[in-house]
This record gives sequence, C-alpha cells and structure tokens, in this order.
Amino acid sequence: MKIAPIDIAHKTFGRKIGGFDPEEVMDFLRAVSDEFEGVIRERNALKEALREKELAITEYKERDELLKSTITTATKMADKIQKDAEREAKLILQDADQKADMIQRDARDSLKKIYQDITDLKRLRLQFENNMKALIQSHLTMLDQGQKVLPNPPIEPKLNVEIEERVSRHDDLESRINESISNQV
Repeated sequence: MKIAPIDIAHKTFGRKIGGFDPEEVMDFLRAVSDEFEGVIRERNALKEALREKELAITEYKERDELLKSTITTATKMADKIQKDAEREAKLILQDADQKADMIQRDARDSLKKIYQDITDLKRLRLQFENNMKALIQSHLTMLDQGQKVLPNPPIEPKLNVEIEERVSRHDDLESRINESISNQV
C-alpha cells in the first residue's frame, strides 16, 4: 500500500476512551506528512538529477563512440594516404630512373656519333690534303716536263721580265702552298 503525504495529513483515527491527544496526534501527523513530502521531493529531485546524469553519460558515450569512430577513420585515411603517397613516390622515382637512363643512353649515342663525325672529318681532311698534294705535285711535274720539252724561246726583254715575274709568282705560290700543307700536317 502506497502512502502519500496527503494521506498522512488527512488520516483520522477512531476514538477510544483514554486514547491519545487528538491535537498532538494531528500535529505529529502533519510533521510526518511534511517530512515525508520533503523526502518525496528530494527523491524526485534526485531521480531527475539521476536522469539528467544518465542522459549526459549516454551523450558522452555517444560522443566517445563517435570520437573513436572518427579516430579510426582518420587513422585508416592517414594510412591509405601514406600508402598512396609511397606508391606514387615509387612510381615517380621509377619514371625518373627510366628518363635518366634514356637521357644517358641518348647522351652516349650522341657522343659516339660526335666521335665518329670527328673521325670521319679527320679522314676527309687527310684525303683532301693528300689529294691536294698529289694535284700540286702533278702540276709541278707537268710544269717541269713542259720546260724540258718546250724550252723557253728567247723573248723580248719586256716579255722576258713579265715571264720571269710570273715564274717568280708561281714559285712563290708553290712555296706558300707547300708551307701551308706542311703547317697543317
């Protein structure tokens, strides 16, 4: 049976002879009723506080779960980002190595071609110089033979001077050519 403070305050008892003082009993019942009402209010306040605390605890638990979930997700994302970055870095390094190898290969090929071109040019120069020497020698030989076959006829003094100048220029030119060829060899 539940008793409410109002039940205590309005409780009446049957009367018997020699019973308790009704006024004193009523005062006591009112005091018990007031005290009981205070206890009930306190209990209700504590229940409300408990309910608020439980709500707060539930909210904190939800926040805790959310934080744990967020941290787990962030950790997974960080791991994924790190793995992706490492994979991308490896790909970049492999690409750079391939490009470096290609550049080195092209540079070696270019260097070989340049050395070959230099060698070819030296060979062409030597051929040209040898051909030029041979041509000059053959012309000199032809001139010498031409002098033997057809000696210079007596010429008038003026023509003789002119011929001597030409021969002198020819000899001078021949010596310069020989000197130039000697310097280049």
